[in-house]
Amino acid sequence: MSSSLLTNSSAMTALQTLRNVSSQLATTQNRISTGQRVSTASDNSAYWSIATSMRSDNAALSAVSDSLGLSAAMVDTEYTALNTVIGDKESGLTKLQALLVEAKTAGIDRTKIQSEVTQIQQDMKLKASSATINGINWLSIDVTPSSSTATPTTFNLVSSYSRVGGTPTIGSITVTTATFALYTTGGSTTSGILDTVTGNSTTGFASVATLAIGSLTDSATDQAKLDGYINQVTAAINTVASAAANLGAIKNRIATNTEFVKNLMDSVDRGIGQLVDADMNAESTRLQALQTQQQLGVQALSIANQNSQSILSLFK
Repeated sequence: MSSSLLTNSSAMTALQTLRNVSSQLATTQNRISTGQRVSTASDNSAYWSIATSMRSDNAALSAVSDSLGLSAAMVDTEYTALNTVIGDKESGLTKLQALLVEAKTAGIDRTKIQSEVTQIQQDMKLKASSATINGINWLSIDVTPSSSTATPTTFNLVSSYSRVGGTPTIGSITVTTATFALYTTGGSTTSGILDTVTGNSTTGFASVATLAIGSLTDSATDQAKLDGYINQVTAAINTVASAAANLGAIKNRIATNTEFVKNLMDSVDRGIGQLVDADMNAESTRLQALQTQQQLGVQALSIANQNSQSILSLFK
């Protein structure tokens, strides 16, 4: 084989090999430092594009999870208030019903009972108006016609997110405020569970929020009114209990969706990892092998460069 002073084929081959090893070493070091084998579109455009879309979906799912948290707090607030309004033997509608039954007793001082009735009525209205979270109240609603302050007739609680192809779908739980309204304001008529006026000429016309027994006597007519009031309060208890049960079902649905969304986010994260994450065991092994190859490449290049020095011996 002829020796050339201008062209050192061995050195060129060794240099090309060293460049290739250095390039692979840089790629491996980048994977180890980022933890990803596909960190940019140039690494793998298809996987990078899919992973980017999946990350976007996960961000939307995270927003859904936050929304479900707010919805859970809202429903829990209204549910707690409804339970308080139903009350027990010491408060709420339950106590009100017991007082009305007690007022049926002949010769009893109904004015004293009325003072308790009034306190319960005021307390229930206070509980309903206090059930406000984030400026929203489903128990004491504003029905002012054509007003920006009026309470919407329905609320959509965001519950899910999905994307098929390029089309996103937002799932929601629809809540009708009239189902839970105990009191209404702003309208020409009242339509809440506790402020709706019912009755007839025999039993009298009143709402749970306004019924009064202080002036009633033991007469048959007044006793009939008391019976009507008791029936009215009993019906209100059943209606409020039904509304609370409805909210309880919504609470369970929100809790189930919250758990599902969290699991779905974990699943998407795992899917992204399968696409773009680097296998650190493999990369570590590859790094050691490439470092060894790099050292050998440097030695090979050094040997190839020394071959040119042997030409000098031909001219001694």
